[in-house]
Amino acid sequence: MGFLVLFWTTATVAVASAIAMLFMRNAVHSALMLIVNFFCIAVFFLMLGSEFLFVVQIIVYAGAIMVLFLFVIMLLGVDPQERLRERIPGQRWVAILLGAGLVAEVVVAVRLGLGLSSGHAARLDALNRGGNVRALAAVLFNRYFFPFEVTSVLLIVAAVGVVLLGRRQVTDGATPRPAAPAGDLERVP
Repeated sequence: MGFLVLFWTTATVAVASAIAMLFMRNAVHSALMLIVNFFCIAVFFLMLGSEFLFVVQIIVYAGAIMVLFLFVIMLLGVDPQERLRERIPGQRWVAILLGAGLVAEVVVAVRLGLGLSSGHAARLDALNRGGNVRALAAVLFNRYFFPFEVTSVLLIVAAVGVVLLGRRQVTDGATPRPAAPAGDLERVP
């Protein structure tokens, strides 16, 4: 009974924080709602008996990735007066089509029973015989080693890119001034 109460409470908070994240006007508040969502996902991992992924979710996503997001938001700044408009024509319709495709894929997967039926659960028990961490390491560092390393390189490149985009220009040894936006032709005095 307690398991069900915890699940439904966490699920409600996860969905509410995800919806709130989408409709927040302030980028920092939106990032904070994403942190709440990451913590809810961590609780789901714990409820599924995956303690390692629970800890990784908190340390890596709620910790490191969100610090990186907040760093980018604070470094680049967000002008609350900036008007939000589509920069790529048709982007909204492509996003709606992709979202509908994702929902259709989930519905088909559930209908076909690709979840944890008795046969799949027995296979997972055999895979996790040495422990959850050992099974995850066997998959991550054998089959998915290359994508894992490519992802780490992409994160490093993104961090360097943010630093380069947010760097400050120094003129005549004076105090640093923010770099002019890319589309701004006006020179900073």
